[in-house]
Amino acid sequence: MTSRFTELVVDCHAPERLAAFWCEVLDFKVIDRSEGKVEIGSWVPTVEDVRARQMPPTLLFIQVPEGKTVKNRLHLDVSPIDASTEDEVTRLLGLGATKTDVGHGADRNWVVMADPEGNEFDVLRTLAPQN
Repeated sequence: MTSRFTELVVDCHAPERLAAFWCEVLDFKVIDRSEGKVEIGSWVPTVEDVRARQMPPTLLFIQVPEGKTVKNRLHLDVSPIDASTEDEVTRLLGLGATKTDVGHGADRNWVVMADPEGNEFDVLRTLAPQN
């Protein structure tokens, strides 16, 4: 018997706003929404697909009353696929992300950022072809 990693849930104040931000970051689409919840992904999950093979998880944003109070214990890492890391950081800043410091120091090859609600994520090395 096994389980599948099908979604990552993010508690937030404004699910629509945060889903829109992450759709822009990841080129995902809204695949489901209901009151206080928005699910986004790169595909529309079906039971058959999930049972057949491990598929990329979706992100589910759920509205909660409390705010974020401490550093995330779990975070997303993203890798640019068609631009430099620096260019991607600039794009994400334009979408509403901020650079943040979680105590890693300056000697690192990734950029720590936060989404519009303060959830930390890392922008890693670019995967764009190098000329």
